[in-house]
Amino acid sequence: MSLTGRGLTRRDLLRDAAAAGAAATLLGPADALAARRPRRAKPTVAVLGGGMAGLAAAHELIERGFDVHVYERKSLGGKARSIKVAQTAAAGHRPLPGEHGFRFFPGFYHHVPDSMRRIPEGGNANGVWDNLVATSETRLSRANGDDIIAPGGFEAQPNPSGIAETIGGGLNLGSRIPPNELAEFTNRILVFLTSCDERRFGQWEHVPWLEFVKAEGKSKEYNDILARGLTRTLVAAKEQVASARTICNMAEAFVYTGMNRGNDGEADRLLDGPTNEVWIDPWVRLLRSKGVKFHIGQTVTALHLNKRGRLTEATVKDRRNRRRAVEADWFVSAMPAERARRLWNKQVLARDPELTEMRELQVDWMNGIQYYLRRKVPVTRGHVAYMDAPWALTSISQAQFWAERDFAKRYGDGQVVDCLSVDVSDWDTPGIVYGRPAKRCTKNEIAIETWAQLKLHLNDREEILRDDDVHSFFLDPAIRYDPKRKANSNDEPLLVNTVGSWDKRPTARTRISNLFLAGDYVQTNIDLATMEGANESGRAAVRAILEASGSKAEPPAMYSLYRPPEFEAAKRADLERWRAGQPNALDTP
Repeated sequence: MSLTGRGLTRRDLLRDAAAAGAAATLLGPADALAARRPRRAKPTVAVLGGGMAGLAAAHELIERGFDVHVYERKSLGGKARSIKVAQTAAAGHRPLPGEHGFRFFPGFYHHVPDSMRRIPEGGNANGVWDNLVATSETRLSRANGDDIIAPGGFEAQPNPSGIAETIGGGLNLGSRIPPNELAEFTNRILVFLTSCDERRFGQWEHVPWLEFVKAEGKSKEYNDILARGLTRTLVAAKEQVASARTICNMAEAFVYTGMNRGNDGEADRLLDGPTNEVWIDPWVRLLRSKGVKFHIGQTVTALHLNKRGRLTEATVKDRRNRRRAVEADWFVSAMPAERARRLWNKQVLARDPELTEMRELQVDWMNGIQYYLRRKVPVTRGHVAYMDAPWALTSISQAQFWAERDFAKRYGDGQVVDCLSVDVSDWDTPGIVYGRPAKRCTKNEIAIETWAQLKLHLNDREEILRDDDVHSFFLDPAIRYDPKRKANSNDEPLLVNTVGSWDKRPTARTRISNLFLAGDYVQTNIDLATMEGANESGRAAVRAILEASGSKAEPPAMYSLYRPPEFEAAKRADLERWRAGQPNALDTP
């Protein structure tokens, strides 16, 4: 069984066979010997990509005696990095901190926290992990209506009836959602919680979330909050195309995290400073001290295989378009899906035809904008989801979590005391100011439109946001507006899970004996574009390299999502029903 509990598939068997016997059956004897005994005294690994997956892979590899080289086209840290805003520093201060979008660390993350504990940081007993700080609540903000404040944790009995009572209580929004609809939504979640793994992958993977929660015919509140709002604002998914398994998988993890079961720390945490400052930079310093070589500004343009199907070199070009060949014993492609699949040429696909399925993986936009404020605006002690915002906004007020880093004394020109960091998850729906989607707005228009949608939610009872408080703003530089097309492009889109996409996602091991994959598109427990999934995939790639190389080093630790024992009996009963072609016992009309 895999970590997800699935039965072995044809793909699993093929890849396991490839790993065990590729040197003898798929390659010639010379290449087989090279696979077992790398031609260098110290085996070399080229990690193609320096985001979360690439850094995790490099970390695990360098600790196991490999010579590691990381090639990154932009900046280390990928989408998780923070960005120095140019020309904003004054009086000896640091530049204002921008970012692709704010991050958070749910309690069900385990791979990322494990890496963090191994990164020294000042006098922290637990390394960078000690730079995490807990939120205490989440705010679901409504336009022209009452907001909902949800606590960070709750108590519940770990059984179907206890979970049902907790979910129903947590979603009890007074008269906003009819009680019968709320009860039905709770039932749908329980159907998933009591579904066996075979049903989850065999049935719910192929059912859209909207169909699963029976949104058709329900009230506007049901659709706005439960069917649409929770998916777009909390897990950055599209409710029309996301599989029920993907959304419910995350819902289940959040529920158990709120119950403090299977957690690594508090249910919801943030960093206590800019990502690079308190995490990425210490990580890079550690890896450099251990011997990792970083090559920045290097874009991978091609992969080259020999006649026996072994990857011999990758071509990279620098920012001046100068090309060179990168040779290594082992290669880890740690680029995002949309970039990695550009390298699957005829040679690669002839060796591993199943990689063609990656062409069907979809990416969408979820990018951030930061507002730098002259007044502290701690909207709430946690994340805010703007349930009625056309652009599906979420935000975090950062200064309250950066208590040890006085904002005005540390960043910018001394006038900025807070940063309201906002994620825009819907770039296709028209806004309320210009009547156009974000994809067709200029940078200034995006800033004005987003601010207006925030005020519509927060200023309905009191003036929380004031225009005069805005010192400046910073839009993710991956968004570029073309005045001729009157449209934006996005250099860093996000993978979105769609119905039936699980089997289109590869595992870390390919049928090319020395090429391995790492990235949030690789099959992982999390099954969503996250730092945790990227880290897990990097570890999976290293495990596969250790096996293929015959290394006796201890494999990297791997973690699974929490499985409450109280539900195992229900899942076993459901397995019998699944095999008999019957629906889940709770899945009634």
